[in-house]
Amino acid sequence: MTTMIQSERRGDVLVLTLDRPERLNAAPPAMFVELREALEALDGARAVLIAGAGRAFCSGADVGGGALGSEDPGNATFAALTESYNPTMAAIADLAVPVVSAVRGPAAGIGCSLALAADFCVASETAYFLQAFVNIGLVPDGGASWMLPRLIGKARASEMMLLGEKVPAAKALDWGMIHKVVADDALDAEAFALAERLAAGPTRAIGLMRRQIRSAYESDYAAAMLQEAENQRTARGSADSMEGGLAFLQKRKPAFTGA
Repeated sequence: MTTMIQSERRGDVLVLTLDRPERLNAAPPAMFVELREALEALDGARAVLIAGAGRAFCSGADVGGGALGSEDPGNATFAALTESYNPTMAAIADLAVPVVSAVRGPAAGIGCSLALAADFCVASETAYFLQAFVNIGLVPDGGASWMLPRLIGKARASEMMLLGEKVPAAKALDWGMIHKVVADDALDAEAFALAERLAAGPTRAIGLMRRQIRSAYESDYAAAMLQEAENQRTARGSADSMEGGLAFLQKRKPAFTGA
């Protein structure tokens, strides 16, 4: 079987690279299955960095390659989303470690959803984000219709989805869609440095935080505060919490281990 994801452990960071540069990393369903399997095999990694090989992050689902079938395209697309793409997006949301995406060139369709599913999206000056479904008579998927209004508001999300125009990196930053824009030749180092910084943090608390942020979208104020209290109880019992408290009292930098 052809490998479409390159997986590399660099210290405490798991680097996952979409590896179909000849197709701008267009993603067949099997690529997302492979990505999910790589995420399930963290093996102690304390942060994940997702990038794309070559000059693109991901140009979207590989419909050009016939990956979604043609005899019954509607049901084939439904199956690809519910069995391959969506479970991987859900797995990213449920991870107990932080995720950084490094985007150069296009992040389109499911690639846009993947890039923005990270806790921090670092983009190069050549990057752009695109929801082009309207141009081919389809609708956004991969969680885009849930994610984009929450990131940038209804008006801008509607602009992206209903007009199907590119959003360059600088505009995405101005909209609050992404974390940072850097020079193209600095992208890999900048994104990895951020992932490495997160990997050195209190992993258990960070995992609770990222899930807490997501659950707060769906809860009221009182429920959010209760969730915070429950997560604080869990975090307070961790070795990293003890180390953080001691470091504060001893006026030194904490040495978190992820425990």
